[in-house]
Amino acid sequence: MNYEVIMNTSTGSNVNVSKCTAFMNSAKKSIMGVSKKYLLRITILGGLIIAASSYSASAQIFVKVRPAAPVVVRTTAPSPRHVWIGEEWTVRNGVYVHTGGYWALPPHPGWVWISGHWIHDRRGEQWVPGHWARR
Repeated sequence: MNYEVIMNTSTGSNVNVSKCTAFMNSAKKSIMGVSKKYLLRITILGGLIIAASSYSASAQIFVKVRPAAPVVVRTTAPSPRHVWIGEEWTVRNGVYVHTGGYWALPPHPGWVWISGHWIHDRRGEQWVPGHWARR
């Protein structure tokens, strides 16, 4: 095998470029191998966390008796574009909490608010949340 020899002018010593290049390539491969393994593990862990959180967020809560909505006084709209969000419920710590009674701007011009509602089945009452929709 032929090696290229270069004279290092600052120290006066000879440097074998091929051996240096081979060493750098092997170091780069081992670093990249660790990085790829680490990146793969982080990606899998992140996917599991996202899957677990979306599973828990989609849990359905049923109650035997609908909670009574508090009386909310509707104030004047801050602008003509604002839409009143009336009765709305959110699950917090396994209990429905009233979160309605506020003004909100549509996310896009021309969108309308579809009010939430309660549904009843053999398991009890369940809240179906309101949402924005195109007109």
